[in-house]
Amino acid sequence: MTLTNYEIFELVSMAVLVIMVIADLLLIMARPHVPSNRESTLWVAFYSALATGFGLILWQLFGWQRANEFFAGWLTEYSLSLDNLFVFLILMVRFNVPKRLQQEVLMVGIVMALVLRGIFILVGAALIENFSFIFYIFGAFLLYTAWHQAFRSEDDDEDSESKLIVWLRKRIRVSNEFDGIKLRTKIDGKKVFTPALVVFIAIAATDVMFAFDSIPAIFGITTDAFIVFTANVFALMGLRQLYFLLGSLVDKLHYLKYGIAFILAFIGVKLVLHAMHENELPFVNGGKHIEWAPDISTEASLLVIAGSIAAAAFASYVRLARAKGKE
Repeated sequence: MTLTNYEIFELVSMAVLVIMVIADLLLIMARPHVPSNRESTLWVAFYSALATGFGLILWQLFGWQRANEFFAGWLTEYSLSLDNLFVFLILMVRFNVPKRLQQEVLMVGIVMALVLRGIFILVGAALIENFSFIFYIFGAFLLYTAWHQAFRSEDDDEDSESKLIVWLRKRIRVSNEFDGIKLRTKIDGKKVFTPALVVFIAIAATDVMFAFDSIPAIFGITTDAFIVFTANVFALMGLRQLYFLLGSLVDKLHYLKYGIAFILAFIGVKLVLHAMHENELPFVNGGKHIEWAPDISTEASLLVIAGSIAAAAFASYVRLARAKGKE
């Protein structure tokens, strides 16, 4: 069977991305440290440049449509990954993870996120291919998630995480001290689990929760599984360095959650409209397509997503500037 140019590009791209993830892992193992703001900024800029370059290559080789889908998907996943990142930060503080171990813990969390999102992408692609009505479900789920994103409180998150910690500690014996990132250690000659196990379980639970949000969101932009996966990989790359760069800004990006909520709501509406346009459910419009339901273009989606992130960041900056002016 002869492969198309696009299929060859997919295979080469996947191989390069796997090599990059492995290289990042080896770099952490060889040189564990807390990166400076300058180092973190350079790495974040490097990974952002890579994502931009990848999108431009897609444009040159396969047209602006695929590039548009990638850029819109990457920005959406990046904004959702930022929210994920802030939850990681809260977990690190809550579990008192030593600074010197946070890079390794973060990388494990990011790899788990990649694996989980890969599984969700395969499942999501299969569902979309076989059941067109799944867009209704994805759309409704994203609208619910947008509401929860906008109106949830930190107390809600803390309550859920506290219940998880209590549940785990009742069932397994956990030491009070870390032993590197080892899951088990010896105390008084007996093997016990370390807090690293609880941290990894909490991060995995967080990854699953965010995968449920992010995968339907990006399928609202494109159904190309390759673009979906690469957008996720590029969004997660550099997240480790961004963690250290934005650690002090968690409380300052006050309106970010509203920007993310708007993006999720917009894509939720887009999915429902697409489902109506392609409708095959017998109890909706007699199983016929709803022709008046508009399909929102990828270009419009890209503008809305980029505009939402910019507006949330600008509003947060203005709020911070006003707060400083009152001091």
